[in-house]
Amino acid sequence: MAKGKDGKTVVESLGDFLREQRLASRLSLRQLSEQVGVSNPYLSQIERGLRRPSAEVLQQIAKALRISAEQLYVRAGIVSPVAHASGSVELAILADVGLSERQKQSLLDVYSSFLALNAGQDPNPPPHKEK
Repeated sequence: MAKGKDGKTVVESLGDFLREQRLASRLSLRQLSEQVGVSNPYLSQIERGLRRPSAEVLQQIAKALRISAEQLYVRAGIVSPVAHASGSVELAILADVGLSERQKQSLLDVYSSFLALNAGQDPNPPPHKEK
């Protein structure tokens, strides 16, 4: 699992952030889990960094906490901060209600693999000369 600057995994950082936001909203774990529509133990595991929530669950958490879902996607490592800043393909995929969570994740994986592949190549290759 990817580690952040502070040595914590991305999921742990997300969990810490969610806990801070929940406490700032003066919601108990039980209250938030009811609003989100997930079990209390599952939400606790997310906050403790033991589970990685889907984009759909993150969207429901963001709605309940009245914060940006995109911010949670970035913290969860689903969307890169650079892509988040420019309005991105990733956000469009995540917002598409016609796709299942599995389809969304598959598209995100393919898209990031293309970006990684292209990052290692010259974006302006010399023109091909015909004989």
